Amino acid sequence: MIKQHTIIEKKAHTGLGWLVTLTASLFFFYEFIQLNLFNAINVELMEAFHLDAVELGHLASTYFYGNALFLFPAGILLDRFSTKKLLLMAVLFCTMGTAVFGIAHTFWVAAAARFVVGVGASFCFLSCIRLASRWFPPAKMAFVTGMVVTMAMLGGLVAQTPLAKLSAMVGWRQAVLIDASLGIVVILLIILFVQDRPPNSHAEVKADQAQLTSLGFWHCIKLVLLNPNNWLGGIYTSLMNFPIFLLGALWGIPYLVQVHHLSTMEASYATTMLFVGVIFGSPAFGWFSDHIGRRVLPMVLGAVVSLVVMWMLMYSSHLSLGMLIGLFFLVGFVTSSQVLSYPAIAELNPTVLTSTAVSVDSVTIMLSGVLCQPLFGWMLEMHWDHRIVDGARAYSPHDFMNAMLMMPISFVVSIFVAWMIKETYCKALA
Repeated sequence: MIKQHTIIEKKAHTGLGWLVTLTASLFFFYEFIQLNLFNAINVELMEAFHLDAVELGHLASTYFYGNALFLFPAGILLDRFSTKKLLLMAVLFCTMGTAVFGIAHTFWVAAAARFVVGVGASFCFLSCIRLASRWFPPAKMAFVTGMVVTMAMLGGLVAQTPLAKLSAMVGWRQAVLIDASLGIVVILLIILFVQDRPPNSHAEVKADQAQLTSLGFWHCIKLVLLNPNNWLGGIYTSLMNFPIFLLGALWGIPYLVQVHHLSTMEASYATTMLFVGVIFGSPAFGWFSDHIGRRVLPMVLGAVVSLVVMWMLMYSSHLSLGMLIGLFFLVGFVTSSQVLSYPAIAELNPTVLTSTAVSVDSVTIMLSGVLCQPLFGWMLEMHWDHRIVDGARAYSPHDFMNAMLMMPISFVVSIFVAWMIKETYCKALA
């Protein structure tokens, strides 16, 4: 009876639900700027802190250390305490960490600041999913998740050409400080518009609290950690997310400059289109999944087509700027199938444990970021000929081709991982 009443309440407050969820996702937008800003300023960072590719990868990965360490605790907290209060605390952490990074003059201060940003970021996506699960019925979750991810990709887009131009105008430090100030705006909007639950949901609150109490703290953790679908979903998302972590966040612009001989600004146009592809692909895959009532099949299709598109990008010769822009858009679009792992995981776990369950997925993704960025740098360095251009290391097309093999391999593995996830048919099974 309570469940039926809850569904009616969610349908009655759909407009308010969108306002709440999209306002919360502004933090995801803000956080994706922080995640991807290295791509536009990595040459400046290598010069400022005297770094090689591996060391730059380690500096970038400190964000993922903070994120991965705190994601699971963040999920537990979000299932038990006020989402709005936790969101405000997290945005404050990110804003402070970004500001400190902008004024840092030593590697360790910069690394510590990025770690703090990663800690705050551990709440951004989980809070959006937690709120969406309270404001929308399961049949709408894939599309809502797609829209939340679209907001994040808009942040990734801002971290490409706009940030590159801003950095060229005012310098990378001033650009990062301007970026940090956006956090204050996000805090004010969350205060004004975010609500933890729909109006008149007192019965649902009591029912959730009673279920959490009856399950017990440690049993809740056991339920989530021993559900293989949570880990499989995390592995799938991690593998499909490699282009964002590698081409969008760190190495896309140097790859295009040194392999395809584009200018830095031209290269930023292509990497921007990677995020535009995800902006269109995330809601498209969400709608398609909800429409056909399947989660696993679209995930498999996305992985197969991603393999084909990445192969075209890597092995087609004499690609023009327009063709590169188109291929980067397609990479972003087809890898957006990764968004379907989140509603699938939500449907395969008790509703009261949504954040905790999705945090397993998110921890796996962030751990992959910790590993894949330094690994990409290490593979670049394997056959580096010690050539230096304008004070920064220059890598050959062969060096990049060697490192980029990580992505088609990851897509092949993701096809098999997706088939192992239990199909939910867009219904809550737990």
